[in-house]
Amino acid sequence: MSSQTLIYIVIAVIASLLVTLFLYKYKSKGAFKQNALFAFLRFSSVFLILLLLINPKISTTSYYNEKPNLVVVTDNSNSIKQLKQDKNVLKFLDKIKENTRLLERFNIVNYSFDSQLNSDSLTFSNKQTNISKAFVDLKSIYKQTVSPTLLITDGNQTFGSDYIFTAKQYNQSIYPIVVGDTTVASDLKITALNVNKYAYLKNKFPVEAILVYNGDKSFTKNFSISSKGKVVFSKPIEFSKENNSQVLRFNLPTNQVGVQTYSANLSALENEKNTKNNYKNFAIEVVDESTNVAIISTLLHPDLGALKKSIETNKQRKVSILKPKDFLVQKYDFQMVILHQPNNQFNSVLSYLTKENVNYLAVLGTQTNYDLLNKVTDLFSVEATSQTENYQPVFNVNYSAFITPNLDFKTFPPLKSVFGELKINSEFQTLLEQSVNGISTNQPLLATLEKGTSRYGILFGEDIWKWRSQSYINQQTFTVFDDFTGKLVQYLASKKRKQRIALDYKTFYDGNTNAILRAQVFNKNYEFDANQSVSIVLKDKINNTTINLPLVLANNTYQVDLSLLKPSKYSFIVSTNGNLAKSGNLEILDFNIEAQFSNADVTKLHQIATNSKGKLGLMLNYKSVLDNLMTNNRYLPIQKSITKTEALINWHYLLFLIVLIIAIEWYLRKYKGLI
Repeated sequence: MSSQTLIYIVIAVIASLLVTLFLYKYKSKGAFKQNALFAFLRFSSVFLILLLLINPKISTTSYYNEKPNLVVVTDNSNSIKQLKQDKNVLKFLDKIKENTRLLERFNIVNYSFDSQLNSDSLTFSNKQTNISKAFVDLKSIYKQTVSPTLLITDGNQTFGSDYIFTAKQYNQSIYPIVVGDTTVASDLKITALNVNKYAYLKNKFPVEAILVYNGDKSFTKNFSISSKGKVVFSKPIEFSKENNSQVLRFNLPTNQVGVQTYSANLSALENEKNTKNNYKNFAIEVVDESTNVAIISTLLHPDLGALKKSIETNKQRKVSILKPKDFLVQKYDFQMVILHQPNNQFNSVLSYLTKENVNYLAVLGTQTNYDLLNKVTDLFSVEATSQTENYQPVFNVNYSAFITPNLDFKTFPPLKSVFGELKINSEFQTLLEQSVNGISTNQPLLATLEKGTSRYGILFGEDIWKWRSQSYINQQTFTVFDDFTGKLVQYLASKKRKQRIALDYKTFYDGNTNAILRAQVFNKNYEFDANQSVSIVLKDKINNTTINLPLVLANNTYQVDLSLLKPSKYSFIVSTNGNLAKSGNLEILDFNIEAQFSNADVTKLHQIATNSKGKLGLMLNYKSVLDNLMTNNRYLPIQKSITKTEALINWHYLLFLIVLIIAIEWYLRKYKGLI
């Protein structure tokens, strides 16, 4: 309460006293002692009325004890079931829930994790584990609290960053409860099998196999690769305690177009506990054609290297960076051209592309000669000024030329180009719109158009290399952005007429990955049709069974998750209620990465416990961990206070009190005949 308010209250007391004395001493006929009760009532009513007019703010403080959180995070991946520990984990969680000492000391919060952090029930069916992602998500939730974390896991991670480093950033004590066998049994396994997804017909493709042995004995085992029941590669491998890993590199021939499946097998040890990691299936798609792309530029710019790396991620594509005069020498070798900031030296190149209707992507920036473009090409024109501008991308969900995901473009840095208006003289579709300082210009930043059988793209900005870098920061991989670039190049390099139903899928999937098939359906005007009922009929070529699944509309695509299908070869037909249909083939390989582990990773779990000042425990001997949680002085309840400030005018019962005092005074005066 402020000093000014106190002065007002003192004045209110004096004023109330003066009013009372005036009424019951100066003007009253009776003795003041006889009117003392009336004086008190009048003083009280006047003072309370004045107090309401002053309206002081009253602060009240209450205290309470806040218990720390105990975050229980359980591994929900399939490796727990593979280690036959799923029932033990559930029993352990029940003991935690029934422990009254823990419940009195902590607020217990339960989570599960597999490929991401969840709060769902445990099924132990997910085929991916990302412990690192769980720590990242928990950090954002419990950043400002005391929340020791009970981590129930085998410590085996299938993808993501090393969780030792992300655990250091979590800033909470971690208490791992080790699930599974901690003793290191003798084990022979195929740790990795690296192979390209594509290869060319009548050629050879490289294979790299990494073989690892855990044990003390010395022996020789056979490693082989077979396809269609025939062994295509075989080699005896020597292992010992000292020589416990081998890296094999060899080439396999390609004699047939299409998806070719192979099986790698490493002979098992006698009485080996886990033999599922002794074999691994893989596939490669053999193609009889490739796409040659020419990037034509006279500048040294980081965009050139970024585009080349991004496009050549698909081994079916080869990129050559050429100057205009060098391109004209070998111009018939390319199916598509990327014009990077064309200037005066591009005159002959532009004339050739226009005359022969060659597909191209024009990347326009600050070094582009717009007068030359406006003169030579009739596809588009740019009213350019000498000023530059930064254009932020805005994704158009209604784009329908080909299926592409939204790469979270709102987080991407802007592209730089001249300030001006881009006019496209043919029907076009905008994939990315321009935004300047958060305001849309309704102008295309990236657009595609078709003219006859030719296709063209226009990117009104340079520095696309920054987009590839930002995509890596967002996704921790270049794959997502490279897939986006690949689909753009695939569309622009083709001269096929647009079809009313388009599919996006892979010809083969690893059994542990999400097999997503996407489809786009267009009406007769080639506009995306969101009112179709789309379904897929899959036929198992091996078991001769049929599965019918619906496709669900998500943004501007219909999609279906096929990851629950059994490993096999499938033919399929995607059809709509508008009698549109398209067929294809895919294969799901028999591989479960969660089944590759035979032991818990105690070393890493012990390291994160030590780094975070926690304690490691075993599933069968966990009481020492719980005792540490109960006796650790870092997890004592914290006394907190809540201060509430409320204006006196909001105290409604005070108004009733004033009315009551006035009523009592009136009644008593009436009773004594003073009124």
